[in-house]
Amino acid sequence: MQHLTPAGQQVVGDLAARYGISTDAATHMLIAVLNGQGSMAQFSHPEFGGSGQWMRGGMTMVGDMFNYGLKNLVDNLCSEISNILNNQPGLLQTGSFQSQSQSSGGMSTGGMPMAPNSLFVPDPRSQWYPAELGRPNSSGSQNNARYAYFANAHRLAVDVGGDVAVYDTLDHQIGGFSQQQGSGGSISFSSQYGTVNLSSLPMLSRNGHPVAPAAQNPAYNNPAPAPQSAPQGHQGSSSGTADSSAVLSALEKLGDLKAKGIVSDEEFAAKKADLLSRL
Repeated sequence: MQHLTPAGQQVVGDLAARYGISTDAATHMLIAVLNGQGSMAQFSHPEFGGSGQWMRGGMTMVGDMFNYGLKNLVDNLCSEISNILNNQPGLLQTGSFQSQSQSSGGMSTGGMPMAPNSLFVPDPRSQWYPAELGRPNSSGSQNNARYAYFANAHRLAVDVGGDVAVYDTLDHQIGGFSQQQGSGGSISFSSQYGTVNLSSLPMLSRNGHPVAPAAQNPAYNNPAPAPQSAPQGHQGSSSGTADSSAVLSALEKLGDLKAKGIVSDEEFAAKKADLLSRL
């Protein structure tokens, strides 16, 4: 359930006074328009004739269908609320994550905290990405993965099964996200360069800990350490055992990356073949 900030209460009070309705009715319609992403509202309140529907630029329906004065009031009220919501930065989301649930600003399921002067109190349980990133431009989820995109900061936060990683989006202008079928499917995004795999972005941090550039994706970027020549007189089985252990360790890390959706099936197969050839 959404809770209003002092600024939100002031907006509701102003709407109630100017339209001659109660603050409860104004709050009800505010949330209804919010749930309709600013373009529609399904409401049910006695002051609006019971159940009804509003669509921006379309038909307005109220329970008292021949009460044209009430229809006009609802249309004007919803249109003004729509303008208010659209002027709240980041409140109405435009990003997409194919076949995924989209977050709506101020809603506890969206994971998007509002600015201090916004209309709704943020739900602290929704803060899964680093707070210093601010408010995402878009967010969404699918299966066991969710994302938050911060266009101005050039950052992308991705949570896969509780494993939160932050990426540098470089010069990509991200317009949408998708995940291959299944909870372990790889994540990709669309930008001005087409469809891009998430693993191509530099990882900056993982679960709150900075990631060194050379170790962003150890098994993917550097599957196994380069063989080191053993001191003369000590070459033989010990060196072979060390190399084999390194390869097996890299294989385990590679499998973990695939399970988390960071490496695609094709990338996994190619790297696995390369590693096995070193045994």
